[in-house]
Amino acid sequence: MQIYFSPEVITPEYQVLNVVDADNKAVGNVAFLFDEKKLFVYGILEEEGVGADFKDLVTPYIKGLSKAKPGLDILSCLYVGCKKIELKEKEE
Repeated sequence: MQIYFSPEVITPEYQVLNVVDADNKAVGNVAFLFDEKKLFVYGILEEEGVGADFKDLVTPYIKGLSKAKPGLDILSCLYVGCKKIELKEKEE
């Protein structure tokens, strides 16, 4: 299943995006909250089968947002179904 972002609210302080499928049905959402030196990301996706697609959609979006303020600390909490997903692999 293909998933896409559909903006709900975008302000300089935060963004709330719906995650929709090809039929424009909402299957989740993600919120980005901006602080001076931090970017908080919270998202949940209902469909477990598209977890990898969700990660592939969110990761480059965060990278693009972080270019606006170099040196941002990015704190994320993303869930697919009831399982938490990590954006980057654990560093050794």
